[in-house]
Amino acid sequence: MRIAYGVMGYGRGHAMRSLSVLPQLMQEHEVTVFTAGDAYDVLAPLFPTVRIPMIGYRYNERGQHSLPRTVGENAGPLADLLLGGPGIEQVQREFRDRGIQLVISDSEAWCHRAAEKLKLPRISFDHVGIIAWCKPHFPADLWLTGMRDAIGYRALMGQPDRTLISSFYPAEPRHPGTRIVGPMLRDEVLRASAAGRPASKDYLLAYFNKGEHQYRPQVERALQLLDHPVVVYGTPRRGRQGNIEYRAPSNEWFINDLAQCRAVISTAGNQLIGEAIHFGKPILALPEQAFEQRLNACMIERMGVGMRGDIATLTPSDIDRFLGNEAWYRSHMHEHARDGRKDAIETLHRYIGELVRQPRRSKAKPRTGRRVSRAQA
Repeated sequence: MRIAYGVMGYGRGHAMRSLSVLPQLMQEHEVTVFTAGDAYDVLAPLFPTVRIPMIGYRYNERGQHSLPRTVGENAGPLADLLLGGPGIEQVQREFRDRGIQLVISDSEAWCHRAAEKLKLPRISFDHVGIIAWCKPHFPADLWLTGMRDAIGYRALMGQPDRTLISSFYPAEPRHPGTRIVGPMLRDEVLRASAAGRPASKDYLLAYFNKGEHQYRPQVERALQLLDHPVVVYGTPRRGRQGNIEYRAPSNEWFINDLAQCRAVISTAGNQLIGEAIHFGKPILALPEQAFEQRLNACMIERMGVGMRGDIATLTPSDIDRFLGNEAWYRSHMHEHARDGRKDAIETLHRYIGELVRQPRRSKAKPRTGRRVSRAQA
């Protein structure tokens, strides 16, 4: 079967989740990835990939989300998405040219919209859908924001035929066509686990999904004043400065560092949180202003596996207080550690069979070459 797999390009978390299932899907189906931004850089060297438009947050000089910039710079892409501009036409043309029969989307709106216009069956597979397709489970102070974002998500993505949600915490689906599974643990995570969990070292692992904006002077100072080494991912910096070592993006190195670190300081993305819990690493979550990340940080505290902080006001005292409760956080890890990949792959195959009654190809070799669309040429 010919499948389009849309991946939201903002940040790397959507791409990491997709890496957990794409090789298995491609053993039985012909899959083309449609994505942009950070996810394109991760996925294009590995899979047939088409670059498409995207929307994403913009930042101000303080490293915070800028509403005027976000609205202004996304106005064109949003009009293209909602009104049917060149971007939607490109995706529809690619779908027709490739004979796409079904669409799977990880928070990627252009593929959802193109599939709707072409009357193709579609499956939503992400984490953000937990706010739209599950019964509300929001803290009181985030209730109105959560309801607003749930409405916005449904407006952008439309109503999929089936919904699969990967989450590090449980929730109750609204409808029978929605299923929740655990985090998608990548091959690198499973290999590190199979090799035996190494003893934790004394360093902290810090990750910022948009470090060029988020890694502000107060964050750097808070890390510099610690009595611990810190390994930092997600910034443009490289090399060692004092107790901090800045590293380039690398799936293998990052997972090795995650497996051996003492604790994690990070923005509050679902994928990394699930992997940190798997390795038993307490999490100091510094959420972006986006509702999903703020909710994730609240859930970390509710589960007892970490603490939420404020990236704009982070101090060494915040980190010391977090580390002071390290043993308590670790004591709750085992009950929350989950691996949802097997369930997710089985559910995707079942959904595909329900939506398109056609035998799947077997014993096909995964395609690993990059295919460039005419729209990119």
